[in-house]
Amino acid sequence: MAESKISENIEEYLEVLYRNGSNGEQVSTTQLSKDLNIAPGSVTQMLKKLEDLGYISYTPYKGATLSDEGMKIAQKITRKHRILEKFLLDVLKVKEENIHDQACEMEHTLSDEAERALCTMLQHPDLCPDENIIPACNFDFGSCQECFSQKDFDQVINRKFNLLSISELNADTEGVISFIRGNDELLDDITSEGIKVGSNLKYEFSDTRADNHYLVTIDDRELNIPSEMANNIFVRV
Repeated sequence: MAESKISENIEEYLEVLYRNGSNGEQVSTTQLSKDLNIAPGSVTQMLKKLEDLGYISYTPYKGATLSDEGMKIAQKITRKHRILEKFLLDVLKVKEENIHDQACEMEHTLSDEAERALCTMLQHPDLCPDENIIPACNFDFGSCQECFSQKDFDQVINRKFNLLSISELNADTEGVISFIRGNDELLDDITSEGIKVGSNLKYEFSDTRADNHYLVTIDDRELNIPSEMANNIFVRV
């Protein structure tokens, strides 16, 4: 039985929730109303619907957080949006001030196959034009040779859990390193630090990032790792 398509309206809500609370923070109704340019009453009605569908946890008068299922959907549509922004700017040379709106119009109709093709053509980018992280793909390695070549890919195929890069984590978050990506040079640098899939990780803090480095504890060893590594090491939380 084919999976039913999620409406664009729901995807837009989940995308905004991801943008404002990908690290588990509660997003207020006021913030959603502002970002979506929708009346607060309408936002409240939709949040109740999203909770009934199992995509969020909603607390009246406070806000909402994504569920594991909602996070998966939000990451997927956000990934398409940011890859499209990269494509529009770098390949089609669309003016930077226009790429967000163009990507919004295109993201809901971009197939998974086309997304993987764009990702490959763009050489698997980590950041979109405004320096936001492009979420990791769904790790369907059968159709992406670059991902298929990555080490330890079998540990995250068809994942059912939330997966975030170190740079997306909240302070004092603990988890297990479940996926590492990058070119040969970056992978060698990560390996030389003794960082590997399966290691336990704790992210110490988020407000005192010095020179784009992240203080983490990995298997009882304290490391101060650069943002390039942090963007490409994904943790199951």
